[in-house]
Amino acid sequence: MSGAEERQRRIVGTARKAGSVDVSELSSVLGVARETIRRDLRVLEQRGLLRRTHGGAYPVESAGFETTLAFRTTMHVPEKRRIAAAAADLLGEAETVFVDEGFTPQLIAEALPRDRELTVLTASLTTAGALAGVDSYTVLLLGGRVRGSTLATVDHWTTRMLSGFVIDLAFLGANGISREHGLTTPSPAVAEVKSQALRASRRRIFAGLHTKFGAVSFCRFADVGAFEAIVTDTGLPAAEAHRYSLQGPNVVRV
Repeated sequence: MSGAEERQRRIVGTARKAGSVDVSELSSVLGVARETIRRDLRVLEQRGLLRRTHGGAYPVESAGFETTLAFRTTMHVPEKRRIAAAAADLLGEAETVFVDEGFTPQLIAEALPRDRELTVLTASLTTAGALAGVDSYTVLLLGGRVRGSTLATVDHWTTRMLSGFVIDLAFLGANGISREHGLTTPSPAVAEVKSQALRASRRRIFAGLHTKFGAVSFCRFADVGAFEAIVTDTGLPAAEAHRYSLQGPNVVRV
């Protein structure tokens, strides 16, 4: 392994462990010029391993790497709460709702109104637990194999149960969303559940941080045009939001 390859491997490892990397810090720790680090980050972005930001980079989730739910609950929490509240405001007249796995969908579930009757379907043990005590809700937890990293169910038990419903509205997340490749996630099993939820739902809303945009993961499960709305934060530039809206959805930045 060359010096550059070893350095790039360490950069990816650091980004995956910490959630992001900083050019200045990497330059100091690895003992190379900042321009060398910037060149490494460009190479790693071309390989689909990192996404560059101003002054650094963060890891792209892939078939070989996925952040845990526990980690996600520590990152960008104020932005995720704003996104969740704005997404919950789009509930409309829906009486049956699917809530996806993941931390932002969990926050959406917690932001739903408590003063009306709702039937909530979810594969997330965490979300089901959070809503089970709400008197006005009927909570249906989809059965299946539980993934330890996300505390959510997958596989044929989950998709078969979902296929028996017609759902008013689905709140969906993703590990990546791009205009070219649509919505993606690292796990084929998770992609199957998301696809089935999409097919079962009359309305679909995607909610996710601006860091998801332009990122591409392993398994594609939806087109951008399948969603009535995309809810994200103002870190997504207005011009880029407009480009997504041209594919169909209303893009809400909060």
